[in-house]
Amino acid sequence: MIKHSPNPPPSYDASLLRDAAYRAINHYLHPENPAPSDPASAALFTVRTDLDAETLLINASQDLASINVLATHLAFEIDGTPRSMALGLCRMLEGVQMLVDQALDGCAQSAL
Repeated sequence: MIKHSPNPPPSYDASLLRDAAYRAINHYLHPENPAPSDPASAALFTVRTDLDAETLLINASQDLASINVLATHLAFEIDGTPRSMALGLCRMLEGVQMLVDQALDGCAQSAL
């Protein structure tokens, strides 16, 4: 014979559920191994401290140029409001690129 309803829920002890809930809450609110207080040690990415400003600016300039190409390509693949937003990002990236290039020129001038 086919059974049309599922099995009734098994009887359970509410105190076991309450204890499990408290353990789960305490796991997140009061971890046994708290995060380190030094934010640098918790960072996913770090910048080497032995790099000079010129090297950092060159890499920032190249990254900005790459992001600008990606945003420009995206802007010409979409229409409407998203395109306007992507073009706005391109304009902001160009402004930041100019700032970085100006700082890089200043490093080059001071090195002479």
